[in-house]
Amino acid sequence: MGRGRAKAKQTKVARELKYHSPNTDLAALQRELGGSRKSDHDFDDDYKEYVDDDDEDHPDDDSDPWVRPAR
Repeated sequence: MGRGRAKAKQTKVARELKYHSPNTDLAALQRELGGSRKSDHDFDDDYKEYVDDDDEDHPDDDSDPWVRPAR
């Protein structure tokens, strides 16, 4: 009970979205999607202090919790 009115409203909204698209500012969309080179940022420098460059494993490194212990 009471679902008919809600379903009718959803159907109406879906039909409006399907057949009546709003006016889209394509130039603004192209600017937004194209981006600008001024906003590019090198994120590597922000996390440089956290990078572990050596390839050897340290004994104090956390082990993988999903690996079964050796028997």
